[in-house]
Amino acid sequence: MTSETSHSPAPTPVPRTEATIPRYLKIYLALWKNSVTRETMFKGNFLLWIVVELLWFGLQLTFMSVLYLHTDAIGTWTKWQVVLLIGGSHFIQQTFQAFFLINCTHLSELVRTGKLDFLLLLPVNTRFVVSLRQVDLGAFVNGASGLAVMGYALKKLSEQHQFVLHASHVLAFFGLCLAGVLIHYSLMFLLATISFWTVRAQGIVWGYYNLFNIARMPDEAFQGVFKRVFTFVVPMLLVSNVPVRVLLNKLESPGFAVLLIAMGFFCFALSELGWRASVRHYTSASS
Repeated sequence: MTSETSHSPAPTPVPRTEATIPRYLKIYLALWKNSVTRETMFKGNFLLWIVVELLWFGLQLTFMSVLYLHTDAIGTWTKWQVVLLIGGSHFIQQTFQAFFLINCTHLSELVRTGKLDFLLLLPVNTRFVVSLRQVDLGAFVNGASGLAVMGYALKKLSEQHQFVLHASHVLAFFGLCLAGVLIHYSLMFLLATISFWTVRAQGIVWGYYNLFNIARMPDEAFQGVFKRVFTFVVPMLLVSNVPVRVLLNKLESPGFAVLLIAMGFFCFALSELGWRASVRHYTSASS
């Protein structure tokens, strides 16, 4: 006697990326909702920090205006080109601050209080949650102010026949800004992982953030070792100057744009190695 066994076709597996991406988008949307709720609970603090950031931005512009009362150019950078640089640097900084700053600075608190234990147990990528759990909504307002200043500077440059806007340069500018934000996030996150080894890492993280002020200056204002360090080691000048140079069509070599993008991926990979090593070292607050 023969028996026939019917085999139903095996279900087609859903690709991992197709299953994962919508799930993480839903998680991120929930994190956004929590951030909005948190900001609406503390409206005074939300508005205060917007005002403080705008005043600081205005102070930077005022300083540069005073500087140009005594000179016509810094290297090859004219007044409105530098205003464009300050606006671009502010936009990059505020974009980074909107998504990552508060999360990087809070990593040491998660380690110190043991709250990281709970995040490690969640069925999601821990770095994803640690990096994106809060959003600074006020930074979007301040980032828009940077774009507004850039728009005004471009108008002035156009009136002086120093600039012709091209759509390709605008797209390249925003693409390079993303690479710059990736570098800032990766390096600050890497510094934040020091909190797994010492409780004083938060000061180091804020020290890196204070270096952002260097990015507002033209690279031609610096020489020697200082310029090389802040271009290739801690790439503050590279992050801000390269996108604005591309926008102005005054980039000396496309190699600098390639270097910026390559450094973005390198810094992210380095931060991932540092994160994994730190998590392996972590023994939880209760042990």
